[in-house]
Amino acid sequence: MSSRHADDLRLAHVLADAVDQLTMSRFKAQDLEVSTKPDLTEVTDADRAAEELVRAQLRRSRSRDQVIGEEFGSTGSAPRQWVIDPIDGTSNFVRGVPVWGTLIGLIEDGRPVVGLVSAPALSRRWWGGLEAGAWSGSRLSSASRLQVSQVESIDQASLSYSSLHGWAERDRLPQMLNLMQRFWRTRAYGDFWSYMLVAEGAVDVACEPELNLHDMVALAPIVTEAGGRFTSLDGQDGPFGGNVLATNGRLHEEVLEALELRG
Repeated sequence: MSSRHADDLRLAHVLADAVDQLTMSRFKAQDLEVSTKPDLTEVTDADRAAEELVRAQLRRSRSRDQVIGEEFGSTGSAPRQWVIDPIDGTSNFVRGVPVWGTLIGLIEDGRPVVGLVSAPALSRRWWGGLEAGAWSGSRLSSASRLQVSQVESIDQASLSYSSLHGWAERDRLPQMLNLMQRFWRTRAYGDFWSYMLVAEGAVDVACEPELNLHDMVALAPIVTEAGGRFTSLDGQDGPFGGNVLATNGRLHEEVLEALELRG
């Protein structure tokens, strides 16, 4: 990748290589330690160890940058912020479902500029950098460029979502169900995978009503560099709105209007 963020992206790959070894060694481990956090979500010893590993490497390689992680909060203060989700899809990880991954993103001056998603149990990795495209492959040397779909009609489009409970909590479940019925195909791939499928052009729309910053930063550059749009449900660009709509771009405004969350 020839861009101003090429070194950052190479570092993200180095971080992901190390984390993949750690997380795969704990996946389906008989002695996996699982506990419940105050927000009632699950966390494992692998989540904590993976984030500690990333933080240690960033202290050596990017000591001036801020680090924001799911498990250990924020350290430092700088216009460059590394945002880490050590295991996105912990519930899948705990239950032996291979759809989980490490998310590594970089924000610079308030804008996501690098994103990497590594899903070692699926033998897949996706990454993207500002003005450098979005890519997928097992390694940098064997990468394929990503491009969103060209589908222009909802009745010919595929939608991926997470669950319906959050839409009910936002008092938008009827709108979501009505929208789902308009799509050609709906599947709950869930978590990071929904958005990587949008970037690949295999899915046309993905949305979730409630997400944290660490769930989204790594995803945004991959989707947008593949030609898609990544906004909040009220149309704010980027991963900062607490929820997300990612599309191939052509369907974005129509979906926003259908969910009645604009403005």
